[in-house]
Amino acid sequence: MNWINKVTPPGLKTMMSKKDTPDDLWVKCPASGELIYRSDLEQSWYVTPAGAHLRISPRMRFRILFDDERWEPISLPPVPLDPLKFKDDKPYPARLKAAKAKVLNRDLKETEEGGAPLLQEDCMVAAYGKIGGVPAVVLVQDFDFMGGSLGMAAGEAFITAAQLALARKSAFVVCTASGGARMQEGTLSLMQMPRTTLAINDLADAKLPYVVILTDPTSGGVSASYAMLGDVHIAEPGAMIAFSGPRVIEQTIRESLPKGFQRSEFLREKGQVDIVVDRRKLKATVARVLGHLLPMARRRDDRSSLQLTPPKTHAPKPPEPKVKPD
Repeated sequence: MNWINKVTPPGLKTMMSKKDTPDDLWVKCPASGELIYRSDLEQSWYVTPAGAHLRISPRMRFRILFDDERWEPISLPPVPLDPLKFKDDKPYPARLKAAKAKVLNRDLKETEEGGAPLLQEDCMVAAYGKIGGVPAVVLVQDFDFMGGSLGMAAGEAFITAAQLALARKSAFVVCTASGGARMQEGTLSLMQMPRTTLAINDLADAKLPYVVILTDPTSGGVSASYAMLGDVHIAEPGAMIAFSGPRVIEQTIRESLPKGFQRSEFLREKGQVDIVVDRRKLKATVARVLGHLLPMARRRDDRSSLQLTPPKTHAPKPPEPKVKPD
């Protein structure tokens, strides 16, 4: 036995005993380097005092956007898990299994105080509810699931959510966060770019609003397809939005890029993004946008459905026959 244990009073020994503390009790701000208590971050929707917008889960996105934090989960269709039998340093199914376990553990922590787990199968999660009283289908892309990469499951989820918006004549809101197409699915992942574009065209034909919320990061094939096809593009501050990353571009053109290149504020100045808004004001902004767009769309739809009858026309009277005098 250590000699210090012999001379230490029992009460002091209890006070000095090692206590278990959670590993994620503190979070470091990427902008200032400040350590922030996690519970304080949760109250501010994971926006640090320095203004950095940390990545958040789909559940928290739903809580931010939907009225009264209430929503109806949307079941998404299954897809073949490994169509190309892809393998690098580990099989593709093993990567999918690890990603599912990661997001499930996170979701279980978020539901300790009540609520059902999302049972997320891939990087997309969808739900239906109201935003500022306006009915909307919201699709959230989860960067924690294999970098939010676009594959067959993500493409099917997008199309399913868009079709539900069509069926319910509601707005469609997509929160993007992705590193691009999923390489383990090869050409099949690239095929999701035109498929999602066709789903957006259906929304446009039905005159239903499609709003995109760009979060950090949105890049690759996602930024080259549905992320940049919205009626309105809203971005969170400091989000990286690009096709190729700045390091790749610098190595290609061998020039230094402007400060803040490919960030939300830079793209807002160049006209690629409509609004840059703090996450704590995001719901009010989206509700205001949808409050304008959806009623306008429905009024246009009502006018287009009117059956206009042509005005009545009177046929000219036939000329009276000329009577020859006797």
